[in-house]
Amino acid sequence: MDFDVVIVGAGPAGLSASIRLMQLSNENNLDLSVCLLEKGSEIGAHIISGAVIETRSLDELLPDWDEGNNFLQTPVTDDKMLFLTGETSSISVPKFLMPRTMMNHGNRIISLGSMCQYLGRVAEDLGVNVFPGFPAVDVIEEEGRICGVITGDMGLDKDGQPKDSFERGYELRAKQTIFSEGCRGNLGKQLIEKFSLAKDSDPQHYGIGFKEVWNIDPEKHSEGLVMHTAGFPLDNTTEGGGFIYHAPNNQIFIGLIVSLDYINPYLSPFEEFQRWKTHSAVKSLLENGERISYGARALNKGGVQSIPKLTFPGGMMIGCDAGFMNGAKIKGTHTAMKSGLIAAESIVKSFTESSEKEELDEFEVELKKSWVFKELHGARNFSPFQKKFGLLLGSVFIWIDQNIFFGKLPFTLSASTPDHSKLLNTDQAEIKEYPKPDNTLTFDRTTSIYLSGVNHEEDQPCHLHLDDPSIPIDKNLPEFGEPARLYCPAGVYEVVESEEGKPYFQINAQNCIHCKTCDIKDPAQNIQWRCPEGTGGPNYTDM
Repeated sequence: MDFDVVIVGAGPAGLSASIRLMQLSNENNLDLSVCLLEKGSEIGAHIISGAVIETRSLDELLPDWDEGNNFLQTPVTDDKMLFLTGETSSISVPKFLMPRTMMNHGNRIISLGSMCQYLGRVAEDLGVNVFPGFPAVDVIEEEGRICGVITGDMGLDKDGQPKDSFERGYELRAKQTIFSEGCRGNLGKQLIEKFSLAKDSDPQHYGIGFKEVWNIDPEKHSEGLVMHTAGFPLDNTTEGGGFIYHAPNNQIFIGLIVSLDYINPYLSPFEEFQRWKTHSAVKSLLENGERISYGARALNKGGVQSIPKLTFPGGMMIGCDAGFMNGAKIKGTHTAMKSGLIAAESIVKSFTESSEKEELDEFEVELKKSWVFKELHGARNFSPFQKKFGLLLGSVFIWIDQNIFFGKLPFTLSASTPDHSKLLNTDQAEIKEYPKPDNTLTFDRTTSIYLSGVNHEEDQPCHLHLDDPSIPIDKNLPEFGEPARLYCPAGVYEVVESEEGKPYFQINAQNCIHCKTCDIKDPAQNIQWRCPEGTGGPNYTDM
């Protein structure tokens, strides 16, 4: 199938690019054909974010988006920040001591999944060919140029043999292909290596973000309130923090972000999230409430220093595939969307010129002239300050950087050590013990992933590939206690005992919620996350 543009990934960046392409097509009478691929069962099925957003890019793309009840959202009414000093104690941070980037006046608390569903409807109404349930598993490369993508075969058994339901994937060709797969995109990762796009950048850094949606007592609910926490349960060397967003309908969105450069192999980000909920400031909100959703996803934390070269012959990367997260604001939707808008404008400009260029260098030039790079440049030292100086001293430097110098300090810190290489050996680390869940406030992984709606066809090839199957037991287990058992938020990885009494590494791929943490944190970089059969994965509702 031939198109003018193929877009891989129907998150906010890809959807924004598709809508802008059709807007410009209509304005210039171009009659563009645009294909948007989404690996989830429907748009929004794999989308998860806090989320508080700036509407700057949304206002630009669809000025009338706020007319009517288009998606789940409410204006921010107040900001609070708590420093959790222990299991029950906390300090309320005065607003004048909060980094200015953490103030959310004029922003909206939203369900990003709900917003993407709205954008999907707009895209379809404009004529975008939206294909949900079709993961792109490989690129089409001819003479050094990307000419499109190939979608995955359907109906293969676990040995890779066709079943009765077998259906071969599609070859989708395009003049330009936009990759917007989200954080740690499968094809984006391959393209970065293939074209050496990151040779002049710091390595990308990541966090894992957990989120739950709770129905709570109306008397405890303050619609529009945004609260962030620092400190407990994370120690001074582990970057991260919690959030509580009071959404509409007496619901709150809660979560914890843990940086994936943590050093203790005994640390379990999932269990740290459960511990965070036991703090009195959080527990008091959740008592007599009901948990209705759970999910987790990796997010970019590297900042502008880690953004790779964005273009290559035949295509480009946008959004979190490239790393447009603003860590100082804990926001990436508005920057991701803007990258999609500029990508669309660059493509249309090339189509209207007499000779179409294979590599649209102008996209990156225009992006760097926009407010996106100015904003990301101002936030460039946020994460490095915490990585180098810890939570307490790092927070002081962040406040000075953001509130006094407005992100214009005359230096840029670097963080050149990849996240996966930071783990200590088990004999150098402090053993961490976690309490059993009470199934009221805290839960186990099995109970939690049930709420994610995760579903995979079990008789299909495993999408979690081990480059060397011996490494988990022969190397990772003796050196690091095989940390995949702890960093995975869905219980995918286990070390179990065989009938002969020997340990072996078991992969429960059907549990995978596509967070990509294993692809990032495995100390040997031995686990390669690949797209499973179409529609597989979580089915988030308004996350």
